Amino acid sequence: MQDKLTSVAKNCDLTGSSLNREVVETLKEFLADGEKRVQVAGVIGSNAAEIVKTAVSLLFQEYPELVSPGGNAYTTRRYNMYVRDMNYFLRYCSYAIVAGDASVLDERLLAGLRDTFNSLGIPLGPTARSIQLMKNIVKEKLVTAGMTNITFVDEPFDYVVREISETEI
Repeated sequence: MQDKLTSVAKNCDLTGSSLNREVVETLKEFLADGEKRVQVAGVIGSNAAEIVKTAVSLLFQEYPELVSPGGNAYTTRRYNMYVRDMNYFLRYCSYAIVAGDASVLDERLLAGLRDTFNSLGIPLGPTARSIQLMKNIVKEKLVTAGMTNITFVDEPFDYVVREISETEI
């Protein structure tokens, strides 16, 4: 897993370039937001069960066919697997927030995910929607906690949605 610092250094090394003003400013921003990133991860961690539960409820209100007979989340076992997967998405997005880099998402979460979900018949559209719902709930919790300037929170959630979506959602 890389963080923003490692990623920037690696890119400079690969291109044979020095740390120019633009790169240094990017690093300054990342370091300045470091404490806030850790606080965000703390809010997510301490509210993870509630975030997922609320997102699951909203998702199945929007897609009731998922929990109807024949739906992908029909039966307790399948429902629990859906909730488990949402927990994974939330946890790895929190890692990416702290790291300021999406590589953890590629390495640990997204590698082969689309193919796996397709082979198991898990619909990608509702999965992407669940991630958007969790992002919205996380941001609401952060605002309630008095946090501002939290646009960086969008990045990992939006990245996952883009990577698994077959269409824009």
